[in-house]
Amino acid sequence: MLNLPQAPQKLICPADTIFDGTTVGTAIKSAAAEAADANALRSAVVPVLIDARKAGMEAIAKAFTASPFEARATTRAYTYLTDCLVVTAKHVATQHMVPNPNPTEEDRLSLLAVGGYGRGEMAPQSDVDLLFLTPKQITPWAEQVIEAMLYILWDLRLKVGHASRTVRDCLKLGREDYTIRTALLEHRFLTGDADLAAELAQRLESELFKGSAAEFIEAKLAERDSRHERQGGQRYVVEPNVKEGKGCLRDLQSLFWIAKYIHNVRNVKELVALDVFTDEEFQTFKQAEDFLWAVRCHLHLITKRPADQLTFDLQVEVADRMGYADGNGRRAVEHFMQDYFRHATSTGDLTRIFLTKLEAMHMKNEPLLQRIFRRSRKVKKGYKVIHNRLAVDNEEAFLSDKLNLLRLFEEGLRTGMLIHPDAMRLVVANLDLIDDGMRNDKEAQRLFLGLMLKHGNPERALRRMNELGVLSAFIPEFEPIVAMMQFNMYHHYTVDEHTIQCIRNLSEIEHGDQVENLPLVSGILKEGINRKVIYVALLLHDIGKGRDEDHSVLGAKIARKVAPRLGLSKSDVETVEWLVRYHLLMSDMAQKRDISDPRTIRAFAKAVKNRKRLDLLTVLTVCDIRGVGPDTWNNWKAVLIRQLHRDTAIALEHGLEEVNRENRGAEARKRLRAQLSDWGSTALRTETGRHYPPYWQGLDSKTHVVFAQMLRDIPDDEVRIDLHPDEDRDATRACFALVDHPGIFSRLSGALALVGANVVDARTYTSKDGYATAVFWVQDADGHPYEEERLPRLRQMIHKILLGEVKASEAMKSRDKIKKRERAFRVPTSITFDNEGSDIYTIIEVDTRDRPGLLFDLTRTLANNNVYIASAVIATYGEQVVDSFYVKDMFGLKFHSDPRQKALEAKLREAITKGAERANS
Repeated sequence: MLNLPQAPQKLICPADTIFDGTTVGTAIKSAAAEAADANALRSAVVPVLIDARKAGMEAIAKAFTASPFEARATTRAYTYLTDCLVVTAKHVATQHMVPNPNPTEEDRLSLLAVGGYGRGEMAPQSDVDLLFLTPKQITPWAEQVIEAMLYILWDLRLKVGHASRTVRDCLKLGREDYTIRTALLEHRFLTGDADLAAELAQRLESELFKGSAAEFIEAKLAERDSRHERQGGQRYVVEPNVKEGKGCLRDLQSLFWIAKYIHNVRNVKELVALDVFTDEEFQTFKQAEDFLWAVRCHLHLITKRPADQLTFDLQVEVADRMGYADGNGRRAVEHFMQDYFRHATSTGDLTRIFLTKLEAMHMKNEPLLQRIFRRSRKVKKGYKVIHNRLAVDNEEAFLSDKLNLLRLFEEGLRTGMLIHPDAMRLVVANLDLIDDGMRNDKEAQRLFLGLMLKHGNPERALRRMNELGVLSAFIPEFEPIVAMMQFNMYHHYTVDEHTIQCIRNLSEIEHGDQVENLPLVSGILKEGINRKVIYVALLLHDIGKGRDEDHSVLGAKIARKVAPRLGLSKSDVETVEWLVRYHLLMSDMAQKRDISDPRTIRAFAKAVKNRKRLDLLTVLTVCDIRGVGPDTWNNWKAVLIRQLHRDTAIALEHGLEEVNRENRGAEARKRLRAQLSDWGSTALRTETGRHYPPYWQGLDSKTHVVFAQMLRDIPDDEVRIDLHPDEDRDATRACFALVDHPGIFSRLSGALALVGANVVDARTYTSKDGYATAVFWVQDADGHPYEEERLPRLRQMIHKILLGEVKASEAMKSRDKIKKRERAFRVPTSITFDNEGSDIYTIIEVDTRDRPGLLFDLTRTLANNNVYIASAVIATYGEQVVDSFYVKDMFGLKFHSDPRQKALEAKLREAITKGAERANS
C-alpha cells in the first residue's frame, strides 16, 4: 500500500477528504496487476490521480469558501495534497514502472521539496519545486524514475519545477546563485533516501550557510529593493501585487529567510524567544501573513491561474468571497482594501524593526556613505544614539512626561535622525497616555503644530506618527481615514497617505523647490500667508471621507472641533472650517465650468469674498490635486487655476462689474488687429465683425488668429482643420472651420472619438455669416498631446469621417468598450440643469461613468433634440467624468421649463444606459 506522508495538524478539512490514500492505493494496485507495461500502467494510474486531485482541490476550495480567512490551514492543505500526489507518483515509478530489486549505493535517490513548496505554503495554483538528490552522478535507474515521475505529474497538470543534483552540486550552485541558495534554505524531505537528505542539510549548514549571513542579507535586501521598484516603489499602489509588492508576502518571506539563515529557526514564533520580535509583533506578523495568504488563495481560485495582482475587478470579487459588506457609506471593496493596506503597513513596520535588530547584531552593514560621512550628533537630555538612530535613554523617565511622546518626533526632525525601533515600540505600547488632557495641553498643541511648521520636514514626522498610531491618538477623528482606500481610478493613494502627500507638496513649494513649475502658488507663499491655517486645513481637508454625508460638509464640522484643539485662534478656526468646507470649489469651478464666462468669475468671487481666502484656497487646491497621484497635475490644470485666480483677483480688487463681456470683447478684437497688422482694413473689419460676443471672450488670441486665417475666403463646401500642439495646456488644439448646420458639435465629437482622441475641453461658435468655428483640446490615450509626426494621419482620418466616408455611429460600436478590469467601478449618473451659472446659457452637467463614446452619445442626443451646444467642459476623474454643456434651445433661449428639463434628462439617461450596455458587452 501507499506510504503517504503524515497529515499536518489543523487542515482546512479532514485529511482523507483531501486525499483518499486507501482508495487510490487500491486502484493503483489493481492497475499494476493488469497493466501490460509501464506505459499502460501510467495510462491507468493518471486518471485515478486526476480524479483524486480534483476531489481534493474541490474539498479544500469548498472548506476555504466557508472559512475565507483560514489561510494557514488552507495552504497546509494544498501542500498536503501535493505531497500525496508527488509521493504517490514516486511510489508508482519505483515500485511498478521502474522497479530495482538490487539497488547499488549510487542508486540512492532522495526527493525533496524546495522553495515555497518546501516551506509548506502553497496557494491553489502554486508551482511544485522538486529537488532529486543523488549521491554521485545520476544513474540510469534514477534517471528513468525521475522521467517516469515527471510524466505522471505533468499529466496531472501540475506546474513542476525540478532539478537533479548531487550534494556537491547543491553546495556549488548555492554559492554562485542566491535564488538557488534561498530555495535550498527551505528544503523539506518528502520521500526516498532519508540519510542523503540529512547529509545535505548538515553540509548546507556547515559549508554554505555558516559565516555567510552578512552577504546573504545584503543580497536579499538588494533583491527586495529591486522588486519594490518594479512594483511601484511604495505600498499604496491602487492595484497591488499581493506576492511581490511592498508590504506583501515576499517581504514577510524575506524576513523569515534571513531569520532562518541566521538563527536556523523553523518558524517566526521562535524569533520571540530570541528577542527579535515581541509577542505582539509576532501576532502582527501572523495576522498580516494569514490575511495576505488568504487574499492570494482567493485570487487563484477566482482566476484559476497563478494571479497575484489585485486588479480593480478582482478586488471586488475577493472582498465578496471574504465576506465584506457595504456599510457606513462605503463599498465592501473599500473596507477590504483598508484592511489590506493596514496589513501592508504592519509588514513595513516589522521589516524596519527586524533590520534594525540585525544592525544591532552587526549582521547587516550600514550603508557605506553613512559610515564615511557619519558625524556624532548631539542629542538633548533623555536621548541617546544607537547605530545612528535616535533612542530613548531611560524608558521610565521618558514615560514620566507624556509630552515626550511628541518630543521624540521633534528631536528626530531637529537632528535629522531616524527613530530607533525600540523607541517606536515604546511609543506604540503607551499610546493610552495620549488622552484628552494631553490633547488640550497648550504645550502639546505647540509641539504638534511645530512638527508641521518648523524643522522643514513635516512629511517625515506625520508619516512616522501615522504609522505608529500617534496621529490618530492625538487627533482621534483622523483614525477612520487611516489606510482608507477610495475605490476609483483617480486617487492613487489611501486617504491618509494623500493627506501627507499634500503636506509634502506644500512644504516643497514653501522651500522654493517648485518656483519654475508652480509660479503662482510659489509667489503666494513667498509673499506670505497664514501658515498655521493652510497646514491645518490641508491636514483636515479630507478627514470627513468614507461616511454617508458629503465629506466637505462633515469635514468642516470636524475641523470646527479639531482646529481649536491644535491651538488656533477663533478667526483662524473659521478660516480653516471654510477652507475644508469649500476645498473642492476652485477645482470644480476651474475644471467643470467655462471660466471665460464672466458669470463664472463673479460667482466664484462672491464665494471667496476676499483676496486672503482666494490665495489660501489656491494653494490648498494645487496641493490637493498634486497629492492625488504622480500624473494628476498637468499644464492644463495649471492654466485653468492661474486664469481663475487672476480673473477673480481682478474682480475682487476692481469690483465685479469689471468682469463683463463687453470689456473682454473689445480687448480681444484689439489684440487680433495687432497680430493681423498685415491684413487690409476691409478683411480686418469683416473678421472682427462676423463673431458674436461669446466668441471673443471664450478663446485666446492665438486661437482667434488661427480661425481668422481658416475663415478667410473659405468655400462653402470645404472643411478646414488645424491641429497644433498646445504646450501650455498639455493637449493638442484641434480647430475646425466649416459651414454651420445642426449637430455639428456631435459630428466633430464622433470623429475625434473614432480616432481615439480624448476631449478635455471644447468650444463651438456660430458666426453671423453662418460658419461654425469649433475648437477641441484633445489628448492621446496616455493623456499627452499628440506627437507632431502623428498629426497628418490624424487630420486625414478626421477628414474622412467628417466627409461621411465612415459612419460614426456604426464604427463607434467596436471602439466603445470598457476594459474588463475597469468594469467593477460604480459611478451613479447625475444630471443637473443650471440657469444661474451663465448669463445666456443653460448649463447641463452630466456626471457619470466615462467611456470612449460617451461624449458622442451625449452630444448626438442633444442635437437630435434641437439643443444648440455652445461649449463643453470635460473634467475626468479616473473612471468618472463630468461633462458640462453650455446650451440654448433652437430659439436661442435657456431651458427654464421643468417638463422640458425632465424630458431631456430622460433622453440623456437613456443614451448613457444603452451606451454602457454596449461598452460592457
